[in-house]
Amino acid sequence: MNSSILIDISQLRVGMFIQLDVGWMHHPFPVSSFRVASLEQIATLRELGLTEVRYVPKKSDPDLKELVPAAWSVPEMVAPVSNGLDAPSVAAAVDHEAVRRRELLEAQNRSLAACNQRFTEATRQYQSLERAVSEHPDQARTKGDALVSGCVSELLENGDSVIRLLSEGVGERNALHPINVMVISLLLGRSLGMKSAELHDLGVSALIHDLGKLKLPPNLRQPTPSMIPMERSRYETHVGESVAFAMRMGLTDAVLTAIAQHHEMADGSGFPLRLKGPALSRNSQVLALVNRYDRMCNPANGVDALTPHEALSVIFAQLKARFDSVVLGAFIRMMGVYPPGSIVQLVNDRYAIVASVNSSRPLRPKVIVHDSRVPKDEAPILDLETMPELGIRRSLKPAQLPRDALDYLSPRQRICYFFERAVNPGPEEADA
Repeated sequence: MNSSILIDISQLRVGMFIQLDVGWMHHPFPVSSFRVASLEQIATLRELGLTEVRYVPKKSDPDLKELVPAAWSVPEMVAPVSNGLDAPSVAAAVDHEAVRRRELLEAQNRSLAACNQRFTEATRQYQSLERAVSEHPDQARTKGDALVSGCVSELLENGDSVIRLLSEGVGERNALHPINVMVISLLLGRSLGMKSAELHDLGVSALIHDLGKLKLPPNLRQPTPSMIPMERSRYETHVGESVAFAMRMGLTDAVLTAIAQHHEMADGSGFPLRLKGPALSRNSQVLALVNRYDRMCNPANGVDALTPHEALSVIFAQLKARFDSVVLGAFIRMMGVYPPGSIVQLVNDRYAIVASVNSSRPLRPKVIVHDSRVPKDEAPILDLETMPELGIRRSLKPAQLPRDALDYLSPRQRICYFFERAVNPGPEEADA
């Protein structure tokens, strides 16, 4: 078997065969043993913070012999042969790395598929509720209670939760907003310390806050800058209509209040009553913030859409006075500076899309990194919590990406989230 020697990273040259002594999730290369093929690869290795690499001279370009002469004097190690069984080889090690990559990718894909399926089913359940509410409000209540109860139970049993970006085109389109708002509101309510009954009321409020829009013509269901005052007034009636539906469903006062106030703002700039902070319930404060965030990411006119990072930045920098400070602070901590769906550039200049955020570790999300050497459908999710050298440098708009990175990362036209259990928390996460 070929012997190796540790060399300083400054001695690394194109043509050297190297073995990386770090876990495969800690570097962006397809395998951990390979011949260095370009100066870009050397730059990437330096950006990883490595000071030494393991050099295998006998598998390297012979012309490099004089660069590290000591390496060529290391005696060849002969692998023992026992009972006709082949000893482990470098190829076997590479195969082992490939197997680990494939297993992790399959696990990631299963997890995403499960989240996609649960979100899609939730949108279908909402549609069933919507169809029933006018003629059979009791049935609608039963359907809503069942949907929210299932989500609350799952959320409370999860321990730390990961906020997961879903696949493009998931779910029934006309139900994306209520389910998105319900999911994020429940996550935020939990981060604020709400218990099961409180979460249930919050979830139901979020789920049906816009039911009153069923009473409006389609062209008036979303506000636009071009609305004349009469159209705007008609649009605002959806709040009262939603409350009326909730009353016919026999829902609690807490739910009725949250729905009635979901467009009220802490600074009194909301509608329909222009209430101020002290008059607003905690559930309505949560609902108002999450509703605004989702509309910024997923407006009726897609041209006006903001990336999740942009939406969070605008809320914090320009709209802060409209929201309760405690609720807003908890929301920012939960979503992270770069919420799932954000397009970012890492400190090593690579482009990535944020795939998920652990609500207890929001500053170190998991990302999918553009790497032309790996097919896009095989790109692994890298956990920045375990890779501090790969921090995020800045957020980008999709239009700022090079064409190949844009095609590879496929930024979502619609931002949808679901939650899942945080897998294998480390010691710090367990203590959080």
